Amino acid sequence: MIVATYNWPEALAAVLRALREQDEAPLEVLIADDGSRDDTRDLVEREARRFPVPLRHIWHDDTGFRLAAIRNKAIAASQGDYVVQLDGDILVHSAFVRDHRMSARRGWWVQGSRAMIGEAQTRRCLAAERLVVGPFSTGIHNRINGVRWPALSRFVRGASDPQVRIRGCHMAFWRDDLLRVNGYNEELEGWGREDNELAARLFNAGIRRRNVKFRAVAWHLYHAERSQASVGRNQGILEQTRRDRLVRCTRGVDQYIDAAIDSERRG
Repeated sequence: MIVATYNWPEALAAVLRALREQDEAPLEVLIADDGSRDDTRDLVEREARRFPVPLRHIWHDDTGFRLAAIRNKAIAASQGDYVVQLDGDILVHSAFVRDHRMSARRGWWVQGSRAMIGEAQTRRCLAAERLVVGPFSTGIHNRINGVRWPALSRFVRGASDPQVRIRGCHMAFWRDDLLRVNGYNEELEGWGREDNELAARLFNAGIRRRNVKFRAVAWHLYHAERSQASVGRNQGILEQTRRDRLVRCTRGVDQYIDAAIDSERRG
């Protein structure tokens, strides 16, 4: 499992608590840190001492929004066959990992959903360092996404288009599929479209989209909107990927694979 974060250790602490309390533990958790201050590193080091599975901190210098790059570094360092991807402001149900295991299918990648927690309820969750709301609480948006109902899940298909309602905060992939398309495209810097562009290349490679609803329930903490100054440029790269039916990007995960293998060998 890969959790992306940047300078919000209070939210990350709540995310890690939810993952620590899963009824089925993940193989590992990698924190993909886009250049946070030392307080995030300190948090991860403390958590690692009591975490039920390996918890690793993957970090690079803060030179701007480089989510594609830090996710690639975490993908390269990952050890499992299947990668579940979260943002560091997503709190999950205790059956989240188990639900993803049951939803994984070869030839498919997974798009998850999330309920949105309002500002006041987010403060409550952060103060408690855990999820303290439910689908019928006040201050919740997209509340249907907070309902876990596995019996209904298999009847919900959702969008198949790789550009409709893409949410990088909650996705899952087979690792070899990510390597096949060379992971995230690091030509996309600044917020926006990095997840859509990856989804487009997976589609071009013949890897289909599977939506998970009423399983793998996730909750998105409130935060102010990020700058969208880079969206126009990144949209142009996405459109080229779709127009030329590109499968692999040039600047992707492969540049970190050898270093990750060497690091693993050194122990």
